[in-house]
Amino acid sequence: MKRYILIIALFSLVSCLKKNKTAVDLIVTGATIYKVDNTFGTATAMAVSNGKIVEIGSNEEIINRYESKNTVDGKGKFIYPGLIDAHCHYYGFGLSLQEVDLRGTKSMKEIITRIKTFQKEKNPDFIVGNGWDQNDWEVKKYPTKADLDAEFPNIPVVLNRVDGHAILVNSKALQLAGITKDTKAVGGQIEMANGEPTGILVDNPMELIFKIIPKPTRKIQIAALLDAEKVMFDYGLTTVNDAGLDPDIINLIDSLQKVKAMKLNVYAMISANKKNIDLYLKKGIYKTDNLDVRSFKMYGDGALGSRGACMHKPYSDMPKQFGALLSPISQLKSIAKQIAASPFQLNSHAIGDSANTVLLKIYKEVLAGKKDRRWKIEHAQVLREEDFDYFKLGIIPSVQPTHATSDMYWASERLGKERIKNAYAYKKLLQKAGIIALGTDFPVEEVNPMLTFHAAVTRKDNKNYPKGGFQVENALTREETLKGMTIWAAYSNFEEKEKGSLEVGKWADFVIYDQDLMKINEDQIVKMKPVNTYLKGDKVK
Repeated sequence: MKRYILIIALFSLVSCLKKNKTAVDLIVTGATIYKVDNTFGTATAMAVSNGKIVEIGSNEEIINRYESKNTVDGKGKFIYPGLIDAHCHYYGFGLSLQEVDLRGTKSMKEIITRIKTFQKEKNPDFIVGNGWDQNDWEVKKYPTKADLDAEFPNIPVVLNRVDGHAILVNSKALQLAGITKDTKAVGGQIEMANGEPTGILVDNPMELIFKIIPKPTRKIQIAALLDAEKVMFDYGLTTVNDAGLDPDIINLIDSLQKVKAMKLNVYAMISANKKNIDLYLKKGIYKTDNLDVRSFKMYGDGALGSRGACMHKPYSDMPKQFGALLSPISQLKSIAKQIAASPFQLNSHAIGDSANTVLLKIYKEVLAGKKDRRWKIEHAQVLREEDFDYFKLGIIPSVQPTHATSDMYWASERLGKERIKNAYAYKKLLQKAGIIALGTDFPVEEVNPMLTFHAAVTRKDNKNYPKGGFQVENALTREETLKGMTIWAAYSNFEEKEKGSLEVGKWADFVIYDQDLMKINEDQIVKMKPVNTYLKGDKVK
């Protein structure tokens, strides 16, 4: 009888405990969870409801308090906050998936082969390609239109350089754009040889070509956004900062997200032209659970690879070339003043040391007396020693570590022995600013965030070159790098209260790996790929 009563009591206790458990949408147990909170602590389990973390702690705590029809056994795997790319061109990358991929080409001959293959498959009326880089070729000189004219005399061809600051076009494209030897170039250049355009255009004059490229149809635009999203989830990216979008694409992203056709979180930087500024300053900041429209993207100068980055002194390998600002200083200041008077953030592209000086001085002037504005310098690639202190003023450096490892082969030739010391100086920037936001600038670089992590920590390329690392004094620690790809990137977007770390009340955006990013041998980092990616508690990969 006593035994019977004891069994009944135990059954009642178990039933009571079970009833007291809270039902949630997802439980994850048995993992090492890097919370990336203030203490950089870890946990082993978490409970998720309505897309947000309701508790994170030990297996025992979560299992005793919660129940779910969707329970994931982590099996000792490693979980990190969903990765954020703080500077990329997401829509542009999506469009590039619909065009000729020229990344990794080693010669003009290889470019021609890829174009012909694309032409056979798609039969386009207008050919656009992306990603060539003459610095990867045996002869590191700009190509000319001659090869394109020989193979494609009757169809316009436009090939974007990897950095997006130079293009190669054929004679048909020049003809359609009305570009001749007499066309003036302001804020860039139209390369000439023997009194005729060579087919190379750098920075602002490229707009003359862009005007004649057929606009993508709505079908292509949607395909671009959705095709790119699959790639993001495959690499564990849950938020992307798209550095320069027009209202039409922002609205398209919003509409796709509202009907659940697109899930990826997008931090949209609006292209800072007059029309867009007037429109959004009137509309105000726009924020949903998946889309954040609160910043403008302004261009200071061009790129180092095309010698368009604006320098205080001439390029070491081209003594008469200084690069150029893409707009007069008065115009840059006018835009900054207008945005400073609003709640919007300004994020400015600055690569050359002169461009950085100009923009940092403007930031200091127009933000005087204004608190917590979090304006960013995108790239902050080459700086004078005396300009680093501007980042103590709450200005955030948003940098791309793979730029250092891509450019290191030739950057010293461009800059010389002294200037190179303050180029790609990520540790120094972090020490001044207190935080640093990390991205890729894809499709200029690869999407893979593990390349970012590896380059930041080791200062080596994906083949582990050079042996000792490139200017390794500016390497970041693994903890700093992970923060730069999560919580610091979220902070730079005013989103640190909702993402960037795995804490109660934040979105359950996380990525699962089968190896520990904090401890794995550095030469294995680039080989890591997520096992799963979760966005707001839903498995998307």
